[in-house]
Amino acid sequence: MVRVNGDRFGTHRVLSPKGVLPQQADRLDVSLPLYDNELLIDVEALNIDSASFHQIKKVCGADAAKMQEHILELVKKRGKHQNPVTGSGGMLIGTVKELGPKFLEGRGAAEQVKAGDRIATLVSLTLTPLEIRKIKKLHLELDRVDVEGHAILFQSGIYAKLPGDIPENLALAVLDVCGAPAQTAALCKAGQTVVVIGGGGKSGLLCLYEAKKMVGAAGKTVGLDYGVEARERMTEFPFVDVADLCDARNAVGTYELVKKLTAGKMADIVINVTNIPDTEMSCILSTKPGGIVYFFSMATSFTKAALGAEGVGAHVELIMGNGYRPGHAAMALQILRDSPELRKMYENKYGAS
Repeated sequence: MVRVNGDRFGTHRVLSPKGVLPQQADRLDVSLPLYDNELLIDVEALNIDSASFHQIKKVCGADAAKMQEHILELVKKRGKHQNPVTGSGGMLIGTVKELGPKFLEGRGAAEQVKAGDRIATLVSLTLTPLEIRKIKKLHLELDRVDVEGHAILFQSGIYAKLPGDIPENLALAVLDVCGAPAQTAALCKAGQTVVVIGGGGKSGLLCLYEAKKMVGAAGKTVGLDYGVEARERMTEFPFVDVADLCDARNAVGTYELVKKLTAGKMADIVINVTNIPDTEMSCILSTKPGGIVYFFSMATSFTKAALGAEGVGAHVELIMGNGYRPGHAAMALQILRDSPELRKMYENKYGAS
């Protein structure tokens, strides 16, 4: 038994306010049975967006029990996981439990799934109807929460089947941020200087890898991060030409550092993958006139970036991160196949199984 006349974009699941898309909604309906154009997932784990997880961890004093209670209450109240402070969510993995008869209409071969298939959603938890019955474990260092529950994917939703040749933990880690390296590859050109702020994290390293592929030997990749451990991690990879310490909340200090590292030429492209607020102006000041700043970080304020650039007379193109780009999931997984160094790092951090 399924319900009918569900909207492709999920507006039929919006409880309040009526007339908005699910991402803008205050509350979503998570009730069953399905509509005929939806997919039901038995959820196993949430990979919470880094900015959101960092904020929850901070407000709960890194107390795992308090964090679990916070997450449970948030999802119960809203019918989805959307951090009210950062506005961001994350993604999930689970097993396909049921498909409405219209869900697969118009989808290509790569998106064909059946009950029992394990998938990762590539749409944000901020628009995904979600019910958590139990939190089994919270992984403080992985931004991950193991749960029992169900989620609903709309007909417009995108997802990826988990690959057979890459362990689940590794696949989940890269699929969580797969939009960033795909967009990096599209933006970078041969001979350019690319600065990645937050370069020592999982998305930062993927971006540096793709940036170096595109800029080549004549170009330059610069990875900046706050922690000594992150900087040391970057120095281990041949695709990072320069690695240094940086507090991106200090705009002038970051500008002076990038000026020094680029011999005054500044960056053609700056990519921001940090998980903290107030880093917009560091990126803008570090970019040469006519250059590009790509904000993948969900801690970014559009207002601060736009008005800040105007305030310093910066002629730079500002791009707000879109987690979707055609082929982004396949590209991110291929990086693990092509780079033994990156795969080893991911195995050490996230486990090989």
